[in-house]
Amino acid sequence: MEFREIYCINCKKVLGSYNVKYYSEAKIAELIKDNHVLHVRKGHHLDIRRIKK
Repeated sequence: MEFREIYCINCKKVLGSYNVKYYSEAKIAELIKDNHVLHVRKGHHLDIRRIKK
């Protein structure tokens, strides 16, 4: 299966892992805007990367 991970470069931890089949890039961007906005406001840099498990 293929997943997209939202990774915080400053904290060095994975904030979420989402299945590519169910979550498009638009949905991932919406999740970042809604759920991970505190990291962005603190000036943290988020990286979206694809992984296979």
